[in-house]
Parts: sequence; C-alpha cells; structure tokens
Amino acid sequence: MSMDIDLIFKIAAIGIIVSILNQVLSRSGREEQATMTSLAGLVVVLMMLAQKIADLFDLVKTLFEF
Repeated sequence: MSMDIDLIFKIAAIGIIVSILNQVLSRSGREEQATMTSLAGLVVVLMMLAQKIADLFDLVKTLFEF
C-alpha cells in the first residue's frame, strides 16, 4: 500500500517541478526549452507508469496460470 502512495507522491513532485520550470522558462522567453521540459517530464512519468503496468500484467498472468 505504501508503494502506491509513494508512486503518487513521486508523480506529483515531478509535476510540480516541471510546472515551475515551465513557468520560469516561459517567462524568460525560452518557450522551446519549456516545451521540451514538459515533454521530458511526461516521458519520465509514462516510463514509471509503464513499469507498474508491466508488473500488473505479470501479476494477472501468474494469477490465472494453473
């Protein structure tokens, strides 16, 4: 149970950091870098979720194996 809460906190922290960096870069006139920062944050979160989804599929596979 605590692992799930840790994952939620990690995703929230990445979102907060990316949004702050996006605002700072946008205000300084570097919109391209702000977009790349947002894209990098999205990729990091998707990689974290892909690993958890793969673990879920492995669990379901072992559950229904007889």
